[in-house]
Amino acid sequence: MSSTPLSASTRARIIELYQSDGVFAYPTEAVWGLGCNPFSRTAVERILALKKRPVDKGLIIVAAELSQLEAHLELTPEIVARITTAQVRSTTWLVPCSASMPNWVRGAHTQVAVRFSTHPLVKLLCESVAGPIISTSANPAGLAEALTETEAKAYFGEGLDYYVGGSLGDDPRPSQIIDSQSGAIIRS
Repeated sequence: MSSTPLSASTRARIIELYQSDGVFAYPTEAVWGLGCNPFSRTAVERILALKKRPVDKGLIIVAAELSQLEAHLELTPEIVARITTAQVRSTTWLVPCSASMPNWVRGAHTQVAVRFSTHPLVKLLCESVAGPIISTSANPAGLAEALTETEAKAYFGEGLDYYVGGSLGDDPRPSQIIDSQSGAIIRS
């Protein structure tokens, strides 16, 4: 994986989109993702419409570190220890969330899907906006995940506000999903 720093203009554009209901595509650990401000109902609803995904399924939130999300999570020392321990591959955690976590993100669940990314570009995106972003695969429901910017553009074209150039990480498949309370593997 090449570490692609964000140019000042890309960083400024992402910050502007994050603050104004914008939607963007970017490379993640294994596939291209769609992102936005998770606390912008308008932006999240745009992603759901683009993907043809029902809101009750919920979406993944990605953050650079726990501090970007902890105010919206119901954490115990055991959960913190589990979700902050380094994993062999990218991991999304199902974590109990507080009432401040919007239902358009958590869907019909009492937990929210959270990933603390090790992908340099994803971390820079989260650091640029000083918060978490939505991270859902860049594909309409039922179709293969986009593995390149070209594939993401073929799916969404002008429907997105911006495409952040960069390389995928080294993970050959989307993140594993683990329940933060029980440790049960939901998706390997």
